[in-house]
Amino acid sequence: MNEPKNSYFLFGIRGIGKSCWLRETYNNAYFIDFLNSETLRLYLSKPERLVNVVDGILQTSSVRTIVLDEIQKVPQILDSIHFLMNRNPDLQFIMTGASARKIKREKDVNLLGGRAVYKKMHPFMACELGKDFSFDKALQYGLIPLIWQDALNSYINLYMEEEIKAEGFVRNLSNFSRFLEAVSFSHGSLLNVTNIAQDCQVKRTTVAGYIDILQDMLLGYTIPSFKERPDRKTFLQDKFYFTDIGIYRILRQTGALDNPGEIEGAALEGLVAQHLRAWCDYSDYDAKLYYWRTYSGQEVDFVIYGPKTFVAIEVKNSTSIKNQDLSGLKSFGSSYPEAKRILLYRGTETQVVDSILCMPCEAFLRGLHTNENIMR
Repeated sequence: MNEPKNSYFLFGIRGIGKSCWLRETYNNAYFIDFLNSETLRLYLSKPERLVNVVDGILQTSSVRTIVLDEIQKVPQILDSIHFLMNRNPDLQFIMTGASARKIKREKDVNLLGGRAVYKKMHPFMACELGKDFSFDKALQYGLIPLIWQDALNSYINLYMEEEIKAEGFVRNLSNFSRFLEAVSFSHGSLLNVTNIAQDCQVKRTTVAGYIDILQDMLLGYTIPSFKERPDRKTFLQDKFYFTDIGIYRILRQTGALDNPGEIEGAALEGLVAQHLRAWCDYSDYDAKLYYWRTYSGQEVDFVIYGPKTFVAIEVKNSTSIKNQDLSGLKSFGSSYPEAKRILLYRGTETQVVDSILCMPCEAFLRGLHTNENIMR
């Protein structure tokens, strides 16, 4: 990720490596860690103490970068940050968070009037791991740095206990736990709030609120339907994905009636999705991630669209290429002949079939770099 020169928020789920990256990138910065209980207590009781601390830094050192870790725990401190930014425009403030919920929901919270940009940190990309990237391991355990070291169950429990329960985001943890299992069946699918509510036996509005919580806490996200210059009717519902395949794996309970191919297919699609999402946020191509699906049944898993990028991607969990695998891309091409089209599959050969680039999914992920166009 390229670091901005001015002040910015940096959001990413727990264990993603925000603090490690910042300490390595800004080794001369002054760090304030709100995960430290004593530090948290001091600033909760008097958030304006930050002004005194910064004044001390300015008089005794050449430090001009202040990092505030887990800023959502003390949202009122943003007033002091805004004051300091106006008074000392040469200062850079970097504010990290594992959740935007308290900042978004807290009344009268100062959002700095657009003075700080928003940046996201994603799970590892294959290009970041290089030779250490294991396609099979990524499909099974995901690409969150913390999960590569600890158990998946511990990670989910961490969120349930330290974030959701401790912050009082939900009133009934049992209902929320049932929701997590139910929504795991929607990973990589159109989001049907009514069906999930019926499965959980709760109100539709409750499920809608739970989905907001997942997104605010960066555990899940949605991608919209591609609707540029439509020549046929397309779905308007969003598709849902968990932020990392590891989260999907632990929440998606399996049984004798499950189709392993469907689970593996959803995992593969999610792995591609999180790479494409990271590419969109990290690169300078100003592209957005969409999907495309018509009411006649034609579908493309991903559309990456921007001023310099227009690519349609279909993901298939198969080792061979069948004619029906290309139907969605062919249909998309007839509507949008300007788009480049790619089929990703589990085979080993790169081919061009009916003007569609067909390549191994692993090779595509390894070759996806944020400083290069997707169709380089």
